[in-house]
Amino acid sequence: MALTAQSIILRAVGVLQDTTSIRWPASELVRWLNDAQREVVMVRPDVLNTTATMTLAAGSRQDLDNAALTPAPSKLIEITRNVAATSAKGAVRLVPRQILDAQIPGWHAMTPKVDVLHYMFDPRDPKTFYVYPPATALAQLEVMYSAFPTDIAEPTVGALYTDVVGAISLPDNFGNVILDLILARAYSKDSEYAGNLQRAEFYRASAGAALGGELKGTLAVQPQYKPGTPSAVA
Repeated sequence: MALTAQSIILRAVGVLQDTTSIRWPASELVRWLNDAQREVVMVRPDVLNTTATMTLAAGSRQDLDNAALTPAPSKLIEITRNVAATSAKGAVRLVPRQILDAQIPGWHAMTPKVDVLHYMFDPRDPKTFYVYPPATALAQLEVMYSAFPTDIAEPTVGALYTDVVGAISLPDNFGNVILDLILARAYSKDSEYAGNLQRAEFYRASAGAALGGELKGTLAVQPQYKPGTPSAVA
């Protein structure tokens, strides 16, 4: 069951002792909730890991933004296999582009094929990758990417927490992290009052610790080839 934004805002106004949204308007808290979701995904792109079929553009260079993927992608995580109906459904492996550039300098101009063998990725351009051999417009790949969270609609001015609608995009177990980041923003707004700056720092540190702890827990229980060897190791 998706955690509702209203339930998180309810907890926030409870901690802030502002259930009537006088000092911290509900619209402002929702704005910070949206900021918190994006901040979590920036630190932990895997939180919104999405698998989809991507139809490639003809040629070697591919762009996630041009593939009409839903939800919208923020960065590539991995490419697994060919999935086009006319392909051999083979696996696709990540290779360094420098190897192809050195051994086959003209590889970008090779005859396009529906079956992709390799892909190349540079984290400095996280929505773009190259495929070898160049693809035809019929080629399709199964891609994993990090998606942007969907914003919760801000209620109108003067609204209360009860007017907040929609569910968060992140998994439910990140609800407390979102709450902590909202409270950090709220207390930062009133940092001129005694103790509020320390409260803001406390909640931000709490969010960071929770994100780190969740990652350790995830890595501890992931499938393994043998004890101590994560499944993600090639």
